[in-house]
Amino acid sequence: MPNKKNFILLNIVFLLLFELSLNANDILTSYRKNGINNLEKQMDFELAKKEYWSNYLQEHDTTFGYTEKYASVLACNKEKSILTLYKQNKTKKFQFVKEYNAFTGKIKGDKIEEGDLRTPTGVYELTKKITNPDTFYGPLAFVTSYPNSYDKYKGKNGSGIWIHGLPTEQDRDDFTKGCIAINNQNIECLNRNIDFNSTLLIINDEEVNKNIPKEELSNILAQLYAWRYAWLYNDLNKYLEFYADNFVRFDGMLYERFKHYKTRIFAKAEKKEIIFNDIAVIPYPNTKNIYQITFQEIYTSDTFKYNGSKALMIEIDMNNQMKIFTEK
Repeated sequence: MPNKKNFILLNIVFLLLFELSLNANDILTSYRKNGINNLEKQMDFELAKKEYWSNYLQEHDTTFGYTEKYASVLACNKEKSILTLYKQNKTKKFQFVKEYNAFTGKIKGDKIEEGDLRTPTGVYELTKKITNPDTFYGPLAFVTSYPNSYDKYKGKNGSGIWIHGLPTEQDRDDFTKGCIAINNQNIECLNRNIDFNSTLLIINDEEVNKNIPKEELSNILAQLYAWRYAWLYNDLNKYLEFYADNFVRFDGMLYERFKHYKTRIFAKAEKKEIIFNDIAVIPYPNTKNIYQITFQEIYTSDTFKYNGSKALMIEIDMNNQMKIFTEK
């Protein structure tokens, strides 16, 4: 007799596999012979299928990509010096809220290094709200996550990229040193309209891409879970197929060293639990076939536990395969 947890899981399995039109007798036979673990494995395998994600995404808004985490998106068009706010409505659809005139960096193009007077192009979170900044920055400011893992992969440096207001006690130029500045009435309006903890910032040299095809996203999400499946069930060769030859981990570990490291870990053949929450798959601005994937990872095994954020930068190759070229 299964315990309460397994009984609940078994019911979920039946509901899921019924929706997938799998044979109930096969399910019962598998459970009779192999117990609940084999059914869990079947469910993990189903999550790695594109068909599941294609059906799942039908009712999801993919204006900016796929997101389980962000309720607001700020889209900055550097060419037109505009910052636009979109928010999810009650049906989880992103709707235009307001457009703010903005000042951006004095020099055009993507930020490369400290002091180059450029505003970065990329995908960022708002990590902190400063309510009493120096008067030069107006009444408040939002700190961004620049440089992100992709910026560091490309060798960029610098810091202190904010969204802030305008000076309250002095004049200013019609540009910034790299930040995004909007007038003080607008920064206060923005503050009222967002929760910075659930706001995504996308900065592009021109118009931010919208209405991302669900076909692209379902392919990526299926491969994300195929990567997880290989990891979960210790299939080293399949796991490594998801990594690019030019892979560099956040700490500088190159592919060959990473391969040897993972070979030692997988050799333990530990049973593990891996759960992804708050997934976001966002096309990276000013690139082709490059996406940022972020999620909250819960990893549990006998020898290691982790509960925290994870970021993958991937490229979709000519064979439509996901290749991870950096992760953190």
